[in-house]
Amino acid sequence: MTRKLFGRGAQGDLIGKIQVALNDQGHDTKGVDEIYGKDTAAAAASFQEAQGLPVTGLVDDDTWLALMQSPIPGNDERTLQLTAVFEGHGYSFALGNWDGAWITWGIIGFTLKHGEIQKILLNVNARAPQLMDYAFGDKAQEILRIMKASPAEQESWANSVSVQGRLAEPWRSGFERLGGAPEVREEQRNRVREDYFLPSVVNAKKMGLRSELGMALCFDIQVQNGGIGRKARAAIRESVERYPPAHELELRQVIAEAVAEASRAAYRTDVRQRKMTVATGRGSVHGHQFLLEDWGLSEEPAPELA
Repeated sequence: MTRKLFGRGAQGDLIGKIQVALNDQGHDTKGVDEIYGKDTAAAAASFQEAQGLPVTGLVDDDTWLALMQSPIPGNDERTLQLTAVFEGHGYSFALGNWDGAWITWGIIGFTLKHGEIQKILLNVNARAPQLMDYAFGDKAQEILRIMKASPAEQESWANSVSVQGRLAEPWRSGFERLGGAPEVREEQRNRVREDYFLPSVVNAKKMGLRSELGMALCFDIQVQNGGIGRKARAAIRESVERYPPAHELELRQVIAEAVAEASRAAYRTDVRQRKMTVATGRGSVHGHQFLLEDWGLSEEPAPELA
């Protein structure tokens, strides 16, 4: 039986692809803003009617396959789309040294301090060096030199190109252009999968989670909190032993609460809101309401956790 994938309120790269496909087939979404709003819903309904599909205005499995002519997006893509919106990042967004991370850039906020930006730029240069010239022009060799420099030199450079937390020109525009290239977006997704999604699969299995929401919770923890730390694990273990959860929903809430309590006090409210929204499938984050069924994330079993 077909299931809902995306509906009103969902945002991100996958929604942009849906909008492009609908427009290409003559169903006007009134622009490509990567937000599933009323115009996208109307265009989806128009496409469904033309295809003889049930008219819902939602993108379900059958609508995706008919419209996109490609496999249904995996959990890695759907969880990334949600967490990227929580993080407030896109593929091109870049910041200067506002939080001690030196430079922050990309779909989940890759950082220079932790070596993530270096990996991406050097891999892109090895595969498609023309993209570095396209993005940074006569500064291409300088940015490549910095990517290979010592941590101390990288931090000093980051401070020199940061103005009140903003990334100075021409670097900000350079990173924006680079992040717009399909090859670079693919490289960013590869890094997300290897460095964040696969470790979150391991954590989800250890926690006894089996659902898409469980997978999404562990992924969001991996991105925002660096994984489930020792303090949070101890709290989870104690809670589960004392009050064994009857359903996975209860276990997800225990995990969400433990991770929030183990986080720094300044960020605890934000962490709790995010984690409880994912754990329960609905909630408010940064003033926006989320219903995760509309993001393709539900109690359905996650194949990675089977």
